[in-house]
Amino acid sequence: MIELKNVSKWYGKFQALKNCSVSIQKGEVVVFCGPSGSGKSTLIKTINGLEPYQEGEIYFKTHQISANGGDMNLLRTRIGMVFQHFELFPHLTVLENLTIAQEKVLGRSKSEATEKAQTLLKRVGLQAHAEKHPGQLSGGQQQRVAIARALCMDPEVMLFDEPTSALDPEMVNEVLDVMIELAREGMTMLCVTHEMGFARQVADKVVFMDAGAIVEQSDKKDFFTQPKSERARDFLEKILL
Repeated sequence: MIELKNVSKWYGKFQALKNCSVSIQKGEVVVFCGPSGSGKSTLIKTINGLEPYQEGEIYFKTHQISANGGDMNLLRTRIGMVFQHFELFPHLTVLENLTIAQEKVLGRSKSEATEKAQTLLKRVGLQAHAEKHPGQLSGGQQQRVAIARALCMDPEVMLFDEPTSALDPEMVNEVLDVMIELAREGMTMLCVTHEMGFARQVADKVVFMDAGAIVEQSDKKDFFTQPKSERARDFLEKILL
């Protein structure tokens, strides 16, 4: 489904990504973890062109994702993304947040877009809030709206960039529950997260990064029970306390 080959990226003289290679199969849930500043978010943002890269290759199925972003609009209808800070349109209602891209990008009629949006709001437990504005919702509710908005585009892959890190602790589970349901339904998912409980529950593969490089990648059982690198062992000892 997705393949990255020796992807490298610089910000000026600082190398943010160092020869990163990883393959994601259809239906896999892959968790990217590691210390802050290790390049996790930058790496997944290269997949939908939000971050250009300077070296290497990225493929979505048979389509090569241009190093400079290029025309990504069509590709982004196939790759949904949920951000750390929701990124909802504050001046639009919840329902309008879910219908606008369907109408403008996919060319759906207002009635088709509305029906799709209402179905997905029901799925994330927010159908009763359709006419509210984002500012009237809690952080957890806003993030669930953001997930529903991404799903409205019928993506084949979902990217999650630390979707719970901006939430109060009591709101985290309501977002993770939606993500767990998606994983169980077979959605291909790439998740940057520090939620190791989520990784242990639904990840097929864990990719551990440090200082812009992929230090190791393995199935979740091996990663949590016998990590290969000393750096990953040190990370797990601190984060699982």
